[in-house]
Amino acid sequence: MHAMEQENKLTARVGFFYVLVLVVVIPLVIGKILYTQVWEGEYWKQRGITELVQDKEVMPARGNICAEDGRLLSLSIPSFTLYFDPLASQEELFNEKVDSLSLMLSSLFRDASPAAYREKIWNARYGARPNRYLRIGSREINYTEFLRVKQFPLLRAPKKKNKKEKKSASGLISTRRESRKSPYEPLAKRTIGAGYRDNVGLEEAYDADLRGIPGISRAEMLSGLWVPRVIKEPVHGYDVITTIDVDYQYIVHEALERQLKRYNARAGVAVLMEVKTGDVKAISNLSRQGTGGNYAEALNSAIRNAFEPGSVFKAATMIALLEDGYVHPDDTVDLGNGVYHFHDGRQLNDAAHGHVGKVTVQQMFEQSLNGISTLLFKHYDKQRKRFVDRLYAMQLNKKLDVEITGEGVPLIRYPTDKEWSGNTLPWMSIGYEVMLTPMQVLAFYNALANDGKRVKPRFVKEIRNGKEVVRRVPVEVVNRSICSRKTLSYLRGMLEGVVENGTARNLRGTSYGIAGKTGTARIADGARGYGQRKYLASFVGYFPAREPLYSCIVMIEDPVRSEGYYGNVVSGSVFREISDKVHALASSRYGEPTEEESDHLPVSKNGYKPDLLTLYDALDIRVKEEEKKAEWVLSSRADGEIVLRPRDVDFSVVPNARGMGLRDALYVLENSGLNVGVSGAGTVIRQTIEPGRRVSRGSYIHVELR
Repeated sequence: MHAMEQENKLTARVGFFYVLVLVVVIPLVIGKILYTQVWEGEYWKQRGITELVQDKEVMPARGNICAEDGRLLSLSIPSFTLYFDPLASQEELFNEKVDSLSLMLSSLFRDASPAAYREKIWNARYGARPNRYLRIGSREINYTEFLRVKQFPLLRAPKKKNKKEKKSASGLISTRRESRKSPYEPLAKRTIGAGYRDNVGLEEAYDADLRGIPGISRAEMLSGLWVPRVIKEPVHGYDVITTIDVDYQYIVHEALERQLKRYNARAGVAVLMEVKTGDVKAISNLSRQGTGGNYAEALNSAIRNAFEPGSVFKAATMIALLEDGYVHPDDTVDLGNGVYHFHDGRQLNDAAHGHVGKVTVQQMFEQSLNGISTLLFKHYDKQRKRFVDRLYAMQLNKKLDVEITGEGVPLIRYPTDKEWSGNTLPWMSIGYEVMLTPMQVLAFYNALANDGKRVKPRFVKEIRNGKEVVRRVPVEVVNRSICSRKTLSYLRGMLEGVVENGTARNLRGTSYGIAGKTGTARIADGARGYGQRKYLASFVGYFPAREPLYSCIVMIEDPVRSEGYYGNVVSGSVFREISDKVHALASSRYGEPTEEESDHLPVSKNGYKPDLLTLYDALDIRVKEEEKKAEWVLSSRADGEIVLRPRDVDFSVVPNARGMGLRDALYVLENSGLNVGVSGAGTVIRQTIEPGRRVSRGSYIHVELR
């Protein structure tokens, strides 16, 4: 009886749960199915598609920044990280080719033996935990290497031998990264902006044109493999054609760097501008790095840093005096003992000159005498606004609004400003208590050279899509005339006199003529004022003096005083080197070879001797070999024959490719493990890494041919 009762209770419980399932659980499951299919159907459908289809951006190629002649100043260098899917290939093919693949990967990367590579790849397919995304190689590879890798066994999709054969897929998976490089680094690096993480210079200013528009790539899961296809092509970035002349840039950079080292100066700026257009042909900003005597571009000081310009500002002061008719170049002024007193016992002096006495206004300007402050004080102390309004009319108080960000704000106080004092006027007359950037000073002097017409400095001429011009950047005139033609004529005569008779006599004697102004300004050091005796040496002007083509400014900050600190020597000599070389180069570009030059024997490019001997033999030209065993040689002319001198090529360091043709240059540089970029045609004239340096394999070097 007891057993019967237990059995009835168990049956009742089972029945209860059975009814519960029929009445409650099954309707809930059916309801959930209906809810999922009807109300959540679209969501799960899209979720399924997402799991089987993946979209990602296809980044466009960033445009290039080019010199005015098309030479590359900044370009994107692609690099690739490689992965391998060992399950992509058919088993028979994988087993057949895995040894060959391992050997080639070991040879390319040189980071593991073929056996180690084979074991790694084999385990990725047949091991306990297969890996369909196996990293291969310990470094990124360049584009040339990537093209080679795509031909390795198992990394290329093999052709089917017959229609029935199941096709194997390529096991290669790659990710691409681009880095910006400047073939002419470090020239104008801060202005161009190549290689800077914080995107500066023209890279930042023209980013909208350079970056392009991303496309879309869709990867679909088919038969266990992700198959990608581009469904929206990217729009690649435009090229930016600058005003920079690479040859002039070399001249400016090297002249400035050499002088900074000569005077162990803290920093320096040099800018070369085309007078009529305002085109910046070259710009160099160098500052001392550490204690090793090396200089590099850390800041774009020519645009960013405002200084008290010192005596180069006297040209603006003289324009005001001439325009208002208070002086004439031939007027005589008595400067006495060269000491000039103003409010509260403050004084300026020309103590270095001793007793000055009577001089003309022209001589006062040529000798950069501070007596100009007495003239300004005499005529404007009771009408201070009139003088400052003259400066404002010349737009010296306004930024240039160049496209490169970070331009320093000019400071020219107005008499109503609270900082204005009784001595502000005379100190302003000689370039103190005012602040201007080197580029703002140059734009002012460029207007003097340009018949009074002030143009905005221009860094970019065109935006191009291949050969198609998308947009031109016009020359922008911001002031048709900064002063009258009479005043301009007087002042230009004074600027020529500075070089012929005044403080810059060391620059005279050229065939073309230089006009300009020296400046030697004390540098204020915060709260300590001018007590540290640090100087800013400047020279700004233009050439040729009578028909100006180029304006130029050179400013060198804090040269060692024991070596010299006056503007005419420290900065003026840099200006002279720049103007001499630029004038000569500009002339040679349009010159014809002389009859004497055309009569010479032809000289080949330097290079591989067997090739040169074959060439000269075919031309029936006599050759003299200084070293019979030499493989690489230098060629030159001498006494009606070609002389071949031995040239050592050491592949353990960066070889000297200068003078070689492209084929020989590529051979020696690539055999030294370098990744080579090329521009131009003809003979190698420059390489971006100096010969003899030890660099890591895969380093990028750019060679320029002409």
